[in-house]
Amino acid sequence: MDLIQAIKLYIIKMTEDCGPGMKVLLMDKATTSIVSAVFSQSEILQREVYLFEQLTSTSSSDSMYHMKCITFLRPTSENISLLCKELRNPRYGYYYIYFSNIISKTDIKTIAESDIQEVVREVQEYYADYLAVAPHLFSLNIPSCGQCLSWDPLQLTRCTQGIISVLLSLKKNPLIRFQASSKMSKQLAEKIKVIFSKEENLFNLKQGDIQPQLLILDRREDPVTPLLMPWSYQAMVHELLTINNNQVDLSHIEDIKPDLKKVLLCAEQDDLYKQNIYKNFGEIGEIMKSLIDDFKSKAKNHQKLDTISDMKAFVENYPQFKKMSGTVAKHVIIMEQLSNYVTKKNLLEVSELQQQIACDIQSSQHTQKIKELIEKGIPDEEASKLVMLYALKSFSKDSNRELTSLIQILKSKKVAEHWIELVHDVMKYQSKIILDNENTLKNAKQITKRFYKDLKGVDNIFTQHVPLMKELVEDLIKSRLKEEQYPFLSDINQPTKRNFCKLD
Repeated sequence: MDLIQAIKLYIIKMTEDCGPGMKVLLMDKATTSIVSAVFSQSEILQREVYLFEQLTSTSSSDSMYHMKCITFLRPTSENISLLCKELRNPRYGYYYIYFSNIISKTDIKTIAESDIQEVVREVQEYYADYLAVAPHLFSLNIPSCGQCLSWDPLQLTRCTQGIISVLLSLKKNPLIRFQASSKMSKQLAEKIKVIFSKEENLFNLKQGDIQPQLLILDRREDPVTPLLMPWSYQAMVHELLTINNNQVDLSHIEDIKPDLKKVLLCAEQDDLYKQNIYKNFGEIGEIMKSLIDDFKSKAKNHQKLDTISDMKAFVENYPQFKKMSGTVAKHVIIMEQLSNYVTKKNLLEVSELQQQIACDIQSSQHTQKIKELIEKGIPDEEASKLVMLYALKSFSKDSNRELTSLIQILKSKKVAEHWIELVHDVMKYQSKIILDNENTLKNAKQITKRFYKDLKGVDNIFTQHVPLMKELVEDLIKSRLKEEQYPFLSDINQPTKRNFCKLD
């Protein structure tokens, strides 16, 4: 089950189905992100796609009848309308139309009626309606899916469509399980089941002896994990710099080179990133130092062009050398920015205290340590996160009084009001089912402290907290997940054997 390969195979098939010749790829904003996440421009060019356009109300009127048009769109009403407009006055010789999800018969009829000049050669559904972030991880690029702890109807539909697309691209027809304590989880499960019933032919897939499972969870069950500072490379970059559609915006850096203002971080196109994506911050620092030393050595060798042989070697190695130069520059700048944020936000001390609060270590000292860090002038965001963690994890008889005291300190330090409001909001957000603190602590003690010897002034960084997701997945794999807490949604053809299909 590889989500990146699933999307790639669809794109390759699109370019092959229309035969040889010059092609244009006509997309919308969403499908542009989907394609660029798995293919570089040079890879697409190798498939005879020489032009990329977005379908908009102001699309170019230039005609290029010698080109075949591969149209890859989400089946939205807006896209259908724009596509019909395009077909009534076609700019290209032939159109091969692919939708990223299930399209209604009514919309197909509308498209057919608009094809007055009979330029449409094919209409297909290729289920690539999600952004493949990693082989095991996808995103729908939804900033927020709820309103006051209930579904936003539009986002409920979008989440349903995205999951349906993932299942069809992986050719899976799973049993559906959901979190019993979450109304939102059940609603999503029911919406997916409706599509299963409505599109029965699409899900008539060969499954083997054991049918996979789709487990739908609510983040409210574990609001602690997102508040903790992560220390692996990819997670740190996203936490501190933000990764958006595999891109990191570095334009805020003073005097940065134009080609580094926006850099690509994609494991499929960057071997260094792929090899170190889950390495911790200390390990990455060591790797970067070795990489720079290696690069300096190779650069020094390239300066020696005394003989014809030297010149020949330089020409042969130049493309690889130039690529290495760009890769080194990109990652060094990113690491420099991460290091600056760690120092500026005092993240080493903050993270250590976060872990202690999350794992209930030295609980009697939490309030005093939070106060000390706030007095040191840590940023508003980090101060409020510590207070949020305290609010979620403290259950002593004095915790309400201490929490009120901490909120007053935030106000006295003129912390922005929206950060203070989040402390109250996260308490409402947390699921009513209290997590098993003793189990969390027990698991925490089994984790060894990670040392960052290459970072000056750092004794250690704690990573004891075990996310609830890890425990749930392990329980499910071992058939220990309780059905009363995570029930199956009734299905007509439920087999007796069960297995797990993890979708994030």
